[in-house]
Parts: sequence; C-alpha cells; structure tokens
Amino acid sequence: MGEYLGNTSVPHKTQHALAQMAERMVQGDTSVKQWYPNLLALARNSEPEFRLTAAWVMGQDNSSQEFHQALLDLLHDPEPAVRWNAALALVRFGDPSGEPQLSRMLQPYTVLSPRGGSIHFVVRRGDAVRTGGIIARLTAGPAQREEVRSPLSGTVEALKVPEGANVAPNDALAVLSPGEDQVWESLRGLYFVGNRSDLEAIQNYLESTPGAPQRVREQAALTMQAIQARSAAP
Repeated sequence: MGEYLGNTSVPHKTQHALAQMAERMVQGDTSVKQWYPNLLALARNSEPEFRLTAAWVMGQDNSSQEFHQALLDLLHDPEPAVRWNAALALVRFGDPSGEPQLSRMLQPYTVLSPRGGSIHFVVRRGDAVRTGGIIARLTAGPAQREEVRSPLSGTVEALKVPEGANVAPNDALAVLSPGEDQVWESLRGLYFVGNRSDLEAIQNYLESTPGAPQRVREQAALTMQAIQARSAAP
C-alpha cells in the first residue's frame, strides 16, 4: 500500500491501492491513517485520475479536517469530474459548499477547443461517449495534431461547429448531456444539500427528460421531497 500510494509510476497499481484504502476506511480500519499524507499528496497530483479518486477516498473519513479542506480546494479543480467528486464527498461532511457543482452535474456540458486549428469530429449527434473518449481531432499544422477527449460520460447532444471548421481557443465544439450515473449521484447529493433553485432541473428528470431510467426518476422524486421539506421548515 505504502509503495503504490507513494510511487505513481504504475498508475493502475496506485488506483488499486486507493480502492483498497477506501475499503479499509469503510470497515473502520484505523491503520490506513498512516497513508493519509500520501492521499493528500495524490489530491494535488498533476494527473486528474489520481485527484478524482483521491476525492472519493477522502469522503470515506468525514472526521478529518485535512480532508475537508482538501476537498474544498478541489471544488476549484480545472477538471469537472474532479470538482464533482469533491462536491459529492463534501456531502458526507455535512458541508453544502459543493451544491453549485452538484447542480451543474444535471446540466449539459460544453466541450471547448483547447487551441486553434481545424476540427474533425469522431462522434455524431446522439453518440454515447465515455470519460476519456475521443470527441474530435484538432489539426493546427502539418505536425500539430491533438485529440480532444471527453471529460465525462454522456451523450452528444449537439456539435457546435461544422466538420472541418477552423476554431479558436475556447470555442464551443460539442454539448454533452449527462450520463445516468452522473445524474443519479448528483440527485443523491442534492437530497441532502439541494435548495429551491435546484427544483426546476430536478423536475425535468421527472417530466421532460426522455427515457430517464426508473432509478433516476425515483431519486428525483425523493430529492424534490427532501428539498421542499427543508424549504418549508421554520
């Protein structure tokens, strides 16, 4: 555990160690506290996947003030999935600071161009994409080609520019609707920290979102009831 948490040169082994650490934390194994400094270091790692998993693991011990502060910092991470995992983990601390991020998890996400160049899409409208999946290839010159990857799992709702168009940095390329797991996790978090401003987005998953799975519709109903009850309380 100590070796793989401290040495990230073999990423899948570090991820496995993080999963094992979370499992032990859930079981109440206090011996894992010796690796808390490693976990905090991974929350600051340059690799988004480590930060993403570290946020989830830190949520397993809501008694740690160091974890609490680290999660608050991760709410400002450049990667949306990391911000969202941090927001979900903060719910376990009874901290509603992540509510804006939980609300964004219910909304379509716009993928932006990382730089200027000619865009060539790999996906079409209606295609399902997974985290890290290629959305398009960007050509900035004869030897300058870059893959534009999805930061989350979902469905391609729209392509914002024509195939082969020249784009500038931060131009909108595609809009992704959130995947089922993302919506469900958001609704579970908002059950505890959501407010009245979230009700309209939640209501959409009860009424107008086509093909919303049963578990999503059920959780949406429960989350709305919880928010309304809190709003009505003195």
